[in-house]
Amino acid sequence: MAAEHPVLARHGLTMWGYIVLGVLHVEPRSSQAALAEGIGADKTRIIATLDALQADGLITREPDPADRRARILSITPAGRRAREGAHDEIQRNEERLLAHLSEADRHGFLRAAEVLSSLPAAQILTGPDAG
Repeated sequence: MAAEHPVLARHGLTMWGYIVLGVLHVEPRSSQAALAEGIGADKTRIIATLDALQADGLITREPDPADRRARILSITPAGRRAREGAHDEIQRNEERLLAHLSEADRHGFLRAAEVLSSLPAAQILTGPDAG
């Protein structure tokens, strides 16, 4: 994360903003509640992030025609450019760091990261001190 924060700042993003844009990049329209649940954020605490992204022209929030109380989120072309610029720069930095590993070590590291990142949240959060 320490390596990503300066990259995100150069693209006018926070970590949460980048996460939101990443979800909307894959799923162009999402409700605020579904988005919050999908990224593991409290739906009331994510509002400031959404406000900032909207103020910067990176997302839109429109009333849901099926439920006027709900908002549908979409990424804008500017949001797509900001996300892609940050993503590309982060990828280049990851490639630079991984170049220090042998091919076998790199493969093993990436496979381990993939396995660990696919664990269910409950399994990640349950540790030896969990009650």
